Amino acid sequence: MERTTGHYVTTLYDDEEVQAFVPRTLPPDPPLNFDLNLINALNTAAGALGRLDGAAPLLPNEGLLLYSYIRKEAVLSSQIEGTQSTLSDLMRYEIDAAAGVPFDDVIEVSNYAHAFDHAREQMTSPDGLPLCNRLLRAVHDILLTGTRSADKLPGEFRKSQNWIGGRRPGVAHYVPPPHEQAAEAISELEKFLHASDGLPPLVRAGLAHVQFETIHPFLDGNGRVGRMLILLVLLDRGAIATPALYLSLYLKQQRSQYYELLDAVRARGDWEAWLLFFFEAVTVAADSAVETARRIADLTARDLARVQQAPHTTGSTLRVLRALSERPATNINRAANQTGLTRPTVATALNRLCGLGVAREVTGRARDRVFVYTEHLRILNEDTEPLWG
Repeated sequence: MERTTGHYVTTLYDDEEVQAFVPRTLPPDPPLNFDLNLINALNTAAGALGRLDGAAPLLPNEGLLLYSYIRKEAVLSSQIEGTQSTLSDLMRYEIDAAAGVPFDDVIEVSNYAHAFDHAREQMTSPDGLPLCNRLLRAVHDILLTGTRSADKLPGEFRKSQNWIGGRRPGVAHYVPPPHEQAAEAISELEKFLHASDGLPPLVRAGLAHVQFETIHPFLDGNGRVGRMLILLVLLDRGAIATPALYLSLYLKQQRSQYYELLDAVRARGDWEAWLLFFFEAVTVAADSAVETARRIADLTARDLARVQQAPHTTGSTLRVLRALSERPATNINRAANQTGLTRPTVATALNRLCGLGVAREVTGRARDRVFVYTEHLRILNEDTEPLWG
């Protein structure tokens, strides 16, 4: 089935006529064709999200799932845009703004994690913002502030033409709507986010993501905000309780198909092909996150047993190991605050864990040392490039 999903308007950019695409409002018209394949894919993805929510109790602390997985999604989503930072870079930066990591890149990734944390706090607070354009602008402000894109109107919808690919819009791969029409389109998208039309949350999230990318309402950061929007819609609609889904890994691995399907929606209205891909992405990402949670839970249980059985192990050492299982990169001050132990006691325990091969000090410094739970971080860091040293 082919649909008309928008129309082109002629606009001027530096005295050059440009054809910009203005999308129609959602939901699609004619309505989506939910054939058996699409229904099965939707049900499979929903089941995978349910399993992911059920994986949280596997871990010593559910906060670990959120802290680590949100940061993994931040790294992967930013890598799609070309940053080089790894999860290890991000965690080390968040401890001590460490030298030796790609500073501009890691700031962008750190901002993504903080922007998502802010959005989630707002949406779950009685006095916070709901999922709306004002919240997306706040997310965008956090995302861009202090980065190389700080001059791209952080927190504001664009007031000029943008484009994707090419040196100018006349030769671009895609030209989003002029800013006047973009403002109207993003307002209509906000209405769709809150519509009571019976669409399943996964369908709404998949449609909203494409529509946001098509509108491209910001001068920069649209891809990252658009991917974050998927999780925010799923949270808002109660499809997930724990946003521990690093969906950007699948999109990074299937980047060419991802972009081709976005184009196919604009060109032919092929929403069904996009949704099949999107449901597969959710299924793979959720199942991968569940497997990671199981591996981390098994690792933590094994290491706690091994350390407990080692000669001269103290209760303090076990408390520090549990703290490392919650924050797999730490320093003495952070671990002392987590455990309530004194700094000298924590330092002794961390040295003991290093001697047992559970932890590793990564700076080589005598002061301001950083320790990592080696195998734990290796599991988390899979698919985001190598560990330190």
